[in-house]
Amino acid sequence: MKARSSSLPTEVVAVLESTLAGARDLLRERFVGMYLYGSLATGDFTPERSDIDFLVVTDAELPEVIVAALAEMHARFAASGEPWFSHLEGSYIPRADMRRYDPKTARHPHLSVGEALRIEQHGADSVIQRWVLREQGVVLAGPEPRTFIDPVTPSELRAAIVELLRGFWARQLVDDDFLAPREYQVFAVLTMCRALNTLESGAMLSKPAAARWAIEMLDEPWPAIVQRALAWPHGDQADGLE
Repeated sequence: MKARSSSLPTEVVAVLESTLAGARDLLRERFVGMYLYGSLATGDFTPERSDIDFLVVTDAELPEVIVAALAEMHARFAASGEPWFSHLEGSYIPRADMRRYDPKTARHPHLSVGEALRIEQHGADSVIQRWVLREQGVVLAGPEPRTFIDPVTPSELRAAIVELLRGFWARQLVDDDFLAPREYQVFAVLTMCRALNTLESGAMLSKPAAARWAIEMLDEPWPAIVQRALAWPHGDQADGLE
C-alpha cells in the first residue's frame, strides 16, 4: 500500500488487498492495474462518510463469463460480514477506453455502494474521475495513470460539472425523498461546494477542502450551513441543512 494510505483503518487496507488479489486472480493476463481515486487519493478519507473508490484497468473489454465471476466475487465479499466491503465503489475499464471519456464507449462493469456489480453506462462524472486519477490517483498495482489517461482540461472539467448539475442534480430538486436523510443533505452541500470551486478554478478539490473554501468565499447564510455539513456527524446537528 502507498504511504498516503498508511493511516487508514486496518480493515480498509484488508478490503483493498482482498479486492486487488481477487481481481488479479480472476483477470490473470487481462489485469493491467488497480488504482484509488476519491477521498483515498486526495487524503481526505473520513470513516464516517467516505467510500472506497477504486478502478481496475483491463487489457480489453471483458467477456461475460469474467464479468459474472467478478460480480460473484464482490457478492461474496459483501456477504462476508466485513462492513467495509459495503463501501466499495468502482469500475473495470479497458485501458484503451481510459484515454479519454467517450459516452459511445462508456459501458463497463461498475460496482455501486450497496449494489451488485453490473454493466452500466458511465456518465460525465467519469471526466472528474479521470482528472483525479491522473493528477492524484494512488497506484496499488500497474503503470502510472498518466501513461494511459490524457490530460483533462479545465474546460472539460467545467463542462462535466455543468452536465452533472443539469442532469442528476436537477432531478433531485423534484425528489424530496432523496434529500430527506441528513447524510444526503450533507452529500449535496459538500458536492455543491466542490462544483462551485471547480467552475471557478477549473481544477478539482476534495469535498472537505472545497467546503473550507466555500466557508471563506460565500455570503451568509451559506458558511454556517457548510460548516454544519463539514462537521457531520459531529457538532451541532439539531436542525436541517435546508
